[in-house]
Amino acid sequence: MADFVRKISARITDGDGNDSGRNGDGDTVTERKTRTKSKTAKPPLYKVILLNDDYTPMDFVVVVLQTVFGMSREKATLVMLQVHREGMGVCGTFTREVAAAKVEQVIDIARKHQHPLQCTMEET
Repeated sequence: MADFVRKISARITDGDGNDSGRNGDGDTVTERKTRTKSKTAKPPLYKVILLNDDYTPMDFVVVVLQTVFGMSREKATLVMLQVHREGMGVCGTFTREVAAAKVEQVIDIARKHQHPLQCTMEET
């Protein structure tokens, strides 16, 4: 216990036994410390957009949305209907690398199954 008290008092006082916040005359010395915070800029985000076509079956689009974007069947169905009705639908928002990978996955799966489904990305 005595060691603990000595360590704490050594931190509070300087080497001469004076309080570290006071000069030799007993006046309080105030030091202002400023910190410079450097903020890292957030990377730009990209929307992955599925485009409508007249040939790709709706069920296939739902399976692609579930597989590539991890959507529930209900969410995938809503996005598929948006694509069908409006001509395009947003599948998600990602960093550039992730968005590019998702676009590539969608196009590769569609090609393997001989569907013309198209997917693109645009900056938000």
